[in-house]
Amino acid sequence: MKKILICLLLSAGDAMAQRDYPIQPVAFTQVKVNDNFWAPKIKVNADVTIPYTLAQCRKTGRVDNFLRAAGKLPGDKLTEFTFDDTDVYKVIEGASYSLQVQKNPELEMYLDTLISYIAIAQEPDGYLYTFRTVKAAKPHDWIGAQRWEKEEDLSHELYNSGHLFEAAVAHFQATGKRTMLNIAIKNADLLVRDFGFGKTERFPGHQIVETGLTKLYRVTGHQQYLDLAKFFLDVRGPGKKYSQEYNQAHKRVTDQHEAVGHAVRAAYMYTGMADVAALTGDEDYLHAIDDIWHDVVERKMYITGGIGATGAGEAFGKAYQLPNMSAYAETCAAIANVYWNSRMFLLHGDAKYVDVLERTLYNGLLSGVSLSGDRFFYPNPLASMSQHQRSAWFSCACCISNMTRFLPSMPGYIYAQDKNNLYVNLFAGNTASIQLPVTKVTLTQQTNYPWEGKNEITVNPAKPAAFTLRIRIPGWAQDHPVPGDLYRVQDPVFKKIPLLLNGEPYSYKTEKGYAVIDRTWKKGDKITIELPMKAEKILANEQVKDDQYRFALERGPLMYCIEGPDNLDSSVQNIVVDRHAAVSAVFKPLLLNGVTILEMKGASTKRQLNSDELVHSTQTVTAIPYYAWANRGPADMTVWIPYEASAAKPKPAPTIASKAKVSASLGNQRMFKALNDQYEPADAKDNNAPYLHWWPKKNSLEWVQYDFDSPQTISSASVYWYDDGPWGGCRIPLSWKLYYKKGEEWVAVKHTSPYTITKDKYDTVHFEPLTTTALKMEIQQPVEYSAGLHEWSVK
Repeated sequence: MKKILICLLLSAGDAMAQRDYPIQPVAFTQVKVNDNFWAPKIKVNADVTIPYTLAQCRKTGRVDNFLRAAGKLPGDKLTEFTFDDTDVYKVIEGASYSLQVQKNPELEMYLDTLISYIAIAQEPDGYLYTFRTVKAAKPHDWIGAQRWEKEEDLSHELYNSGHLFEAAVAHFQATGKRTMLNIAIKNADLLVRDFGFGKTERFPGHQIVETGLTKLYRVTGHQQYLDLAKFFLDVRGPGKKYSQEYNQAHKRVTDQHEAVGHAVRAAYMYTGMADVAALTGDEDYLHAIDDIWHDVVERKMYITGGIGATGAGEAFGKAYQLPNMSAYAETCAAIANVYWNSRMFLLHGDAKYVDVLERTLYNGLLSGVSLSGDRFFYPNPLASMSQHQRSAWFSCACCISNMTRFLPSMPGYIYAQDKNNLYVNLFAGNTASIQLPVTKVTLTQQTNYPWEGKNEITVNPAKPAAFTLRIRIPGWAQDHPVPGDLYRVQDPVFKKIPLLLNGEPYSYKTEKGYAVIDRTWKKGDKITIELPMKAEKILANEQVKDDQYRFALERGPLMYCIEGPDNLDSSVQNIVVDRHAAVSAVFKPLLLNGVTILEMKGASTKRQLNSDELVHSTQTVTAIPYYAWANRGPADMTVWIPYEASAAKPKPAPTIASKAKVSASLGNQRMFKALNDQYEPADAKDNNAPYLHWWPKKNSLEWVQYDFDSPQTISSASVYWYDDGPWGGCRIPLSWKLYYKKGEEWVAVKHTSPYTITKDKYDTVHFEPLTTTALKMEIQQPVEYSAGLHEWSVK
């Protein structure tokens, strides 16, 4: 197999030289962020999110999992998912990062307690997986009779190990204590004994152990951990029971050139491939992930940097399949996309990877946590009809704990170095201390980014020294929002970004997207760069059908959306803005913790009862940063704004059904609005708007009910069924029947037409006129499937 030469790095304190990335990140512990944007968010994570998530891990039983497995608590019933242990690991990782930035003795003591629980749950040979160790009378369905038996499917044993390793390294580096590191080493040594060619030849069902092992290798220098990480990649491929696109095992990893399957698993795997390629010099890995990167960025990425278009398998869709309202764009996938693009930059030194990283960071990732730090998104859609709300917790809490561990490490993406080349990748007010071979350098950024484009970078070397400063010129600042042609600026104008050195214009050369300044630096040297903060209209490639006749708004690194609270009638799906309309930017210090909003002239339409004529209104359309949406409750929202009326949806006129109160035989009230939102589905499986369903319940009698705001005389009802066959879990029902409320009793309507059940169209039943305050529908679900509804109208 071909090899490439990747530089040898001797890190301080390492006992051995090892091959690694040619470019190395400047650790976040060396960068003190002090700006008005990121510093408050990192503080909220430390003060609110970490304590909140630790408390939820206690409250939901995740901490007790370890105590039950150790026999310190009675009972063998653990939490819902076999990967719930990783939430504890990830919060320990995030808390450890936080400790590296700000000492907190109380938090450190609590981590010591958690780690002691993990230690006693570990079996003598190093195995650590509470769901098996607890020896439940009725084991979880996802675990096999023997260790690793269902690893390629759902057990998540190696996924748990991967997050354990990452947390252990973070805790060791933060505190110097080996308590969790020793647990991780003991577990890793077990994996080395059990797995390998000629031993247990299974691949991880959910990737992450690969990056965990490379981190453990870097800390310990134990070659077997790197070898095992490479084995877990090389053993993937066709011919095994669970080899499929969903888990990226349909081909050998070096034969994969397109992004397919579960987006989080995929991006974690690509990150692991980059790590192993850097540490081993395997060129075939690089060819594969280079091709996959182009496939994602040029065909399968949202303008927010989100990846994973469909909730079916939380997966990448086909090329240019990027629906907005049903976009999955999981928070975990955004975090994984940052990890992956960071590694791609460290391999290649090209600013285009940081362009994608920054876009994801400020938009599709940051949207995953509320401004308050205690409400979260799992998917991050690009449009909503009020059905999306931030949640206090998810039973599958991976996105919450992942956000908790990511935010404290954000400063580690600002700078990087390669010998005497010093990279400035991100713009944020900070002071950094960086050791170059020629001298130690203190860099200070003063900026109000992302609201303003001016940045002053003061360079203070310990002694006059010659080195190269490479300052990233963002693609968005040169009217290239992303590499490739998936998205483009409507009216591009090439502009050379001016740069001043000590107050004088400086003519710089550009290499791989960086302004290169190669000189002998002295204390107090100052670079001033001013990036253009003009609001730009972004258009999508014409093959993205969901974005046709629409534009998105971008200002600096931020994407914008229009949201109900800021616009007429709290509606946005009915808004049209001329594609050449002027856009003004206004900073609002009291709105959403301080944001720059965008304003433009637009128009909106709404329907009237008993008339085909639309009511037209002109209005000032207001847009807010996408990351800040849904912080004022559920609301209408869209990122892609229609510039032609055909792409907008007039606000419906109020009807009997739309004004009714909905109740149903299911607990998720978020789905109730779907029944009477008057959205016209394209077909039975249309998931671009809300729908109501009873999945995963099957073969049961269910009901939905309208309570009217006053007695209504009605004589017909129509229903449009949700059916996501052949792959989904919902089908049209076996039967349905209507009842009306008469006094305190429910009485069947006297229907004058049959109850039809058809797909992809409305079923209407007529009945003798009646006056009532409530109408109920009973639905018999199929034997092997659930049922669902798009719309239920009443006349």
